[in-house]
Parts: sequence; structure tokens; C-alpha cells
Amino acid sequence: MMLTLVALLAVVIYLSWRYAWWLPAQDYRAPRILMYHMISDAPEGAKFKGLRVSPGHFERQLQHLSHQGWRFVTMQELTDQIANGTLRQKTVALTFDDGYQDNVTNALPLLRQYNAKATLYLVVDRHDRDWSTYKKAHHNSGELAREPKLTDEQVKDMLASGLIELGGHTYTHANLLTADDASRQHEIASSRRTLEAQFETSVTSFAYPFGLYGEKDVVAAQAAGYRNAVTTIEGIEDQFGQRPFELRRVKVSGKDNLLAFKLKMRRGIRGVR
Repeated sequence: MMLTLVALLAVVIYLSWRYAWWLPAQDYRAPRILMYHMISDAPEGAKFKGLRVSPGHFERQLQHLSHQGWRFVTMQELTDQIANGTLRQKTVALTFDDGYQDNVTNALPLLRQYNAKATLYLVVDRHDRDWSTYKKAHHNSGELAREPKLTDEQVKDMLASGLIELGGHTYTHANLLTADDASRQHEIASSRRTLEAQFETSVTSFAYPFGLYGEKDVVAAQAAGYRNAVTTIEGIEDQFGQRPFELRRVKVSGKDNLLAFKLKMRRGIRGVR
């Protein structure tokens, strides 16, 4: 009996630490910027399962946001609302990094169903690249290189939906911390000009690949004409106006169940950290 009680107490303590449902929600006047990559089921043996949110989970997340009265905006709209003082409570910006083909085949139909806007951070030269190796050379499984990327025509279809805004994500998904000044200029500024010319749209938001960046990259993003930039630093951004080029995002992992997602919407992270 005593062992059973001890085991039960251990489970309660673990779940309390893992989910921390008892902690108060962060002010709902602070917008939530959500970070996604792929909307797909993980194939057998997949290494990057955290980057893959299943279509079923994604639909339940959109359903939850819609039922709870969250307002979907693009990063441009979010920037404008903060600048002109019209930001309302429960505002959420969905963001998708890199440019995977499932963003149009799996994500877009669900975005249409829930009338949810999103920002797509698109790598210009994205095909047949295993950019995970740019961060860590031993991540050479080839999984991301084999993952189908959006074609230019599919990107145009997404933009034509009226729900998608295009953002910059460098030319090659470069590790900016290893870039020299010329490469940095090409990756950040030239990629924006290319996207705007190729897709005839305004590109005002930027995402640092891998979330790796330094002061030079912040300065380069500002000089390139972007109005904001997002990182992979986890949390709810409550100082948008003070640090528009180092914005935190809520990381949505393929390993999150719906409870974890709901708690991340409350506090930006799951559990105690």
C-alpha cells in the first residue's frame, strides 16, 4: 500500500513538473507567435519528429484556437496593429519555417477551413538541401534533403489564397553565425529582393535559420528593410515594440499533445523551466 502511494505521488509530481497546469497564464494582451515547420505524419525512422505536427493534431489546435476566440493575423498585420495601438487580446500569428510541400497539401486546406492566416518563412534556394548539416555536421541523415519542398507555383497558390504572407528565411537556410559580411548581405538582403520580385509581394518579416544570430544579423535585417524578425527562443513575446528583431515564438512540436499545446498558449512553454 505504501509503495503504491509513493508511486502515485511520484507520478503526480512528475506530471505537475512536466505540464505545470497550476501556473497562471501570461497576459492575453501579449500576442502568441507560433512556430511550425512541417504538417505531416512522421515516416518510420524519422529523425526530426519534433518538426512534424500531424494534420490531425494541427486541426485540433486550430479548432481549439478558433473556439477560444483567438484572432489569426500575419506578422505584417501584427506589426501594424502594435504600431497603431489596435492590437486586441487573444491575437495569434502562425508561422511556418523553411517551405515544405506539406504546407500547401496538408496545412493550407485546414487554414482555409478555419479562416486562419499565417506567415511562411521561405528559403529561396530550398530544393535538395539538407540544411540540418549547416548547424551540426553529424546531422547528415539526408532526411530534410529528401523532404519535398514547395515549388514556386505552389507558393503562388498559397499567396493567392489570401491567407498567407511571405517572409524571408535567407537564400540557403544559412548558419548566419559562420557567415562573412558578403554572405550575410546575400543571405538576408538579396533573398528579400528575390522573393519580392519572384512572387510580386511585400516581404517585411524575417526568421533567423536555426534561430542562430548575432548583433550583425540584427543590424543586417533592419538595413535590408524588414520590419521584424523572429527567433527560436521559446516564450510569449510581451516586448514586441522594444525588440522587434528578436521576437520569441511558441514552439509547436510534433511531440505535443493537445494539453501541452493549450498550456503553451497560456504560458509559452510547457512545464517548469
